[in-house]
Amino acid sequence: METVVNPDYERGLTFEKVWALIQENAREQKETNRQIQETDRQMKETACRFKETEKFIKETGRLVKEHSKQIGGLHNSFGELAEHLVAPGIADRFNELGYHFDSIATRGATIYGKQRKIRAEIDILLENGDCIIAVEVKSKVTPGDAEHHIRRLEILRELKRHDQRKIYGAIAGAVFPREAKEAALASGLYVLGQSGDTMTMELPDGFIPQEW
Repeated sequence: METVVNPDYERGLTFEKVWALIQENAREQKETNRQIQETDRQMKETACRFKETEKFIKETGRLVKEHSKQIGGLHNSFGELAEHLVAPGIADRFNELGYHFDSIATRGATIYGKQRKIRAEIDILLENGDCIIAVEVKSKVTPGDAEHHIRRLEILRELKRHDQRKIYGAIAGAVFPREAKEAALASGLYVLGQSGDTMTMELPDGFIPQEW
């Protein structure tokens, strides 16, 4: 009977070597399992971060919406302030200059252009048969506000180009720095400042208002 010799034994593949290979394979399998578990853990952490980010975005949106409502409320409150406190005082100051107004629009006027696009908004509009005075009301006036208000007056004049009445401008402010007053007066705008709970007209001698 012919004896068959395993070629692996000829290459020196012993039990110990086979056992070592099995152990190495087991270690590799263990490392693979560890990497799979680590990947799974990272994916779970990433998913958790996505959820936290989504929650943060929702919370941010809620806060923005809430603050927008608060800002809108402040705007409305300022409008009510102009209506109940500022406007009557302004009308009284102009009456002292000889103006007597038939119409006082304390909610102002919105000037629309083509396709109903807003071109300008005026806080207080005083009108009689001879003239119109457009008043801009600011909590704090800056030198640039005079230029902005002149643009409103130009738009108002364009809108009322067939109206023969004179158009004047005025700026009223709770805080009215000197440089802002100088800019407004130099532009021919009436200047009204706050003194206590009343409005005062602050005009230099010889002041002549600009007509639009």
